Amino acid sequence: MGRLLRRTGQVLTVLLLATACLVAWKFEEIKRLRAVTTLFNEGRIVHNFSHMDELFESAPMPIPAPPEPLPPGPAMTMPADWEDWLARRAVTGVVVLKHGKRVHETYRLGTQQSDQRISWSVAKSYLSGLFGILLAECHVDSLDDPVTRYVPDLAGSAYDGVTIRNVLQMTSGVAFDEDYLDFWSDINKMGRVLALGGSMDDFAAGLSDRDGPAGARWHYVSIDTHVLGMVVRGATGRSLPDLLAEKLLVPMGTYGTPYYVTDGYGVAFALGGLNVTTRDYARMGEMFRLGGALQGRQIVPRAWVEESTTPSAPSEPGKLRYGYQWWMPADARKGEFMARGVYGQYVYVDRQSQTVVAINAADRSFRDTGAFDDALAMFRKISGGTQ
Repeated sequence: MGRLLRRTGQVLTVLLLATACLVAWKFEEIKRLRAVTTLFNEGRIVHNFSHMDELFESAPMPIPAPPEPLPPGPAMTMPADWEDWLARRAVTGVVVLKHGKRVHETYRLGTQQSDQRISWSVAKSYLSGLFGILLAECHVDSLDDPVTRYVPDLAGSAYDGVTIRNVLQMTSGVAFDEDYLDFWSDINKMGRVLALGGSMDDFAAGLSDRDGPAGARWHYVSIDTHVLGMVVRGATGRSLPDLLAEKLLVPMGTYGTPYYVTDGYGVAFALGGLNVTTRDYARMGEMFRLGGALQGRQIVPRAWVEESTTPSAPSEPGKLRYGYQWWMPADARKGEFMARGVYGQYVYVDRQSQTVVAINAADRSFRDTGAFDDALAMFRKISGGTQ
């Protein structure tokens, strides 16, 4: 009996040691998977959105010097329902520019100016600006080139026959479920690939289903933006963090050390993984307000700024409109456009009133009916407000 007990104890010890070794070996993957499953939890979301590099692989983009600050202006009188709106939309950071001057700045819910806040899909508009630069530099010949010309690995996938213009406009025709609340949706499967150190490129190349012909219908498909990033890398032979830092962030001026969330192969999460400060989001909006120039330097070609922020995708009449990774309200006046990300991230631009509003938030109600209209109404109040 004693021998049996000793033998059982030895087996249990070996099993415990094996389990401990397995946990240690897979610790980072387990931690990242837990991060995905708790990323948007009410008690964690604000902290997580300022510390994505603690949860996921990331690629920092060192900036050699702090930017020349945008000048402060006279404080703006905010709308009467401003404080209620901030609470309703769980806003964490706000920077408002009028005529190029900073007239309002607020940080809430424990955040501060130096926080590098996750962009989510606001990153798509940054990539659009970068692509305009690369097009002007002749790294890409035409928007009507097939994506497979620059990314041969996409041959035979759902992206075979899709053009660069199609992915810029979200008209690829690739079937993709963007439901963030469905555990089994494509967007959440993609998130688990990211968390477990898989390859985003392989995920994109593995898509095979289509909803219809390329160019026929606008359908917001975030993986289209990753494919655009694949085109950028294929056309230049360089990484997205290196290119974005050199071509956009350094010329614009950027605070601290921005970074991209990456997959397990060091490839940037192009469709939503950029992390910069709220002031930086405002600087990007100001650059686009000024036709691609900032503080006397032309950064993005003016023609690209105009083309990318003009509605061109075949969206439904009366609905939100889309250009090249930029949004326009259904009733947008000339020069009114925005970058937009889940959970309440916005860079709103209105050229006629010379207004830029940058918002970071942790709005768990962002998908509720009327949430976008609520945000747009506030931006329009601010654009028509007084200083």
